[in-house]
Amino acid sequence: MTTKTLATIGAILMALTTLSSCANTIRGIGQDTANTVNATESAGRRVARAAN
Repeated sequence: MTTKTLATIGAILMALTTLSSCANTIRGIGQDTANTVNATESAGRRVARAAN
């Protein structure tokens, strides 16, 4: 293989690795957001019960 071919393959592999790590980060942000919403709703219910 030539140097140009190896460089191209290396660049493609690096791009794929970067894109896959971005997908994991976006999924994690979605999970964190869902957990925050659930915690906020739970706190609101506790406050409402305490007020009664």
